[in-house]
Amino acid sequence: MRLLTSFLCLSLFTSGAAVAQSGYFEDAYRFSKATPAGSARIVGVGGTQWSLGGDVSNLAGNPAGLGFFRNSEVSLSLGYDLWSADASYLDQTKSYRTSDFSLPNLSFVGANPKGPLENGAFKGGAWGFSIQRIANFSNEFGYYSDKLGNSSIIDFYLGQASGVPENQIENSGLTGLAYQTYQINPIAVDANGKPITNPKEYDSFVLGVPFQDENVNQEGNASQINFGYGANFNHKLFIGGSIGIRSIEFSSIKKYNEEFTNEPLINSSLLENLYINGTGVNLNLGLIYKPIDYVNLGFVLQTPTWFAMNEEYEASMTATYDKYYFEPEDKTLGTETAVSDIIMSNYGLYTPFKVGGGATIFLGKYGFISADVDWVDYSSARLSSNDFNEGPDNQVIQNLYGSTVNYRFGAEGKLQNWRVRGGYAHQGDPFVDNSGFNQSTQQLSGGIGVQFDALRVDFSLVNQNFNSLYRSYKVLDRNGMNYGPLTEIKNSITSAVVTVGFNF
Repeated sequence: MRLLTSFLCLSLFTSGAAVAQSGYFEDAYRFSKATPAGSARIVGVGGTQWSLGGDVSNLAGNPAGLGFFRNSEVSLSLGYDLWSADASYLDQTKSYRTSDFSLPNLSFVGANPKGPLENGAFKGGAWGFSIQRIANFSNEFGYYSDKLGNSSIIDFYLGQASGVPENQIENSGLTGLAYQTYQINPIAVDANGKPITNPKEYDSFVLGVPFQDENVNQEGNASQINFGYGANFNHKLFIGGSIGIRSIEFSSIKKYNEEFTNEPLINSSLLENLYINGTGVNLNLGLIYKPIDYVNLGFVLQTPTWFAMNEEYEASMTATYDKYYFEPEDKTLGTETAVSDIIMSNYGLYTPFKVGGGATIFLGKYGFISADVDWVDYSSARLSSNDFNEGPDNQVIQNLYGSTVNYRFGAEGKLQNWRVRGGYAHQGDPFVDNSGFNQSTQQLSGGIGVQFDALRVDFSLVNQNFNSLYRSYKVLDRNGMNYGPLTEIKNSITSAVVTVGFNF
């Protein structure tokens, strides 16, 4: 179980910000969110796909669209992502850049349409298989300041240690590491100078505030294997379903540092390593109806993903003193270190379900205009585990997150064998109390494509922008206001996708 979970769950009801190696409630949002993805064609039109048929992306989008296929198709997509993060702390900005190549989509669709002379409402259908990347977690951010902070992480350790008997403190997570490195120490005598047996209160001989910096390096992604089928009824009604097997890999390395002046403690550092992997399953149901030839209306219901998750966590702490004499133990302090055990735990994650609808208007041979809208309630996510008490995290999920309405629209223009595309997508802010800080996501995209008989090549470029908040730790003043370090991060992700498809 992660070391900070209990405190962070209780303290984040009013936050809406991420916290250092935080509780499991963060996983509920991180692993539930998926950006519009698929083939370069779908990416180019803003991710709209609830009412568009005949694209390999239908396997993870609206599987009813498989019923539009008249020919079988194999498709491969290649991608490149550039993630920029500009972090601001105490009015000082630090920029980070990360990039990676990916395989966003690998798909096969086998079409089995009925002939024009065959009777019956059922006109055939198509089955398909795809591997699709639905989320990218690889990112780096942090902050550095040459201004003194407003607090020290020692304040956090002291708050956590209060009420914990000394004979138990070494097993109290990060607070235990702070005790082992002498950053906090028990108050061993009372006001009358009498010894206290097994004291429960602590203080620190480090009194000042430090310079602070932190670096967070995250890696990983979420991908999904899809198996689906779509049926065609009278070329008017298309019904489909797919099963998704989702896999997640996520790792985080965080290093937090403090540097003091005119204090017995010269500097301290905290290193945290977290690794998570998991597998889940979901069901995707959809239909597309054509009331008239040039209009498609689509509807999608995506069930929650039921995940089985595994994690490993460990932390280490170092404190370097200026040969400080610690009288209670008759010891001169130099470089003191402490390391936690490797903590392994398993838990279940139940993500929110999604319901959506869309419409597409075809402009004859000149292209189409398409729009989607969907609804997700992130507060409905749930955790379960036999390794820890998931109740506090589930309570935070209900209080911290809310529902969002996401929408997308896009268009494609045709000129002989060429296609020109553009789109826009908006993902709502999931935090109930955002304190005026908007954490919604905006996405602009565009692309081109060309058809050569059975071969199709598409290219799209998309830019995604969103803001986020990050807290290294949280300490409260007498009015309940947090004065721990708060970093604002402006994120920009630019992605290029190339798709090659072959019909046969």
